[in-house]
Amino acid sequence: MAVKIRLARHGRKASPFYHIVAADSRSPRDGKFIEKIGTYRPTTNPASVEIKFDRALYWLEVGAEPTDTVRNILRDQGVLYMKHLQGGVKKGAFDEAALETKFQAWLEENRKKTESLVSKLSSAKQIAAKKRIELEIEKNKARETEIAKKNSELAAAAAASEAPAEVATEEEVVADAAEETAAE
Repeated sequence: MAVKIRLARHGRKASPFYHIVAADSRSPRDGKFIEKIGTYRPTTNPASVEIKFDRALYWLEVGAEPTDTVRNILRDQGVLYMKHLQGGVKKGAFDEAALETKFQAWLEENRKKTESLVSKLSSAKQIAAKKRIELEIEKNKARETEIAKKNSELAAAAAASEAPAEVATEEEVVADAAEETAAE
């Protein structure tokens, strides 16, 4: 029986969620599996992975073949690196203490990379939010100037329409006064 470590899709449409499973290569993608060794959610940024490290390492040691995507996930989680280091111990290149120090150093470096990625993403979001706010402020200022211009035009038009009416009434007053003086 050829064992594969692969992804079994779960979740709803347009929102995938995967189980990382060890399964017979002949079984369907979402079908029967031997053991569930983790989960993978690609929709988060960065993608969230939970894995049973020791079980994944066990399946690799007994010859299970990971698919390409699972191989990348296991590489990112350090499972493949641990398998590589254990091969060095078996060959006598170094001992268990050196294995632990190398692996802990790798884990620390990987944690720092992940933290820097998350901080970059959050700072990029903050910068984008600031740009959106600045654009909105500019649009509001442009709207305010347009409204002020329209209001001044309306006020001028109202003043212009009132001024001829006042002039006409003055002319009428002058005409009335002239008539009164003529009548006397």
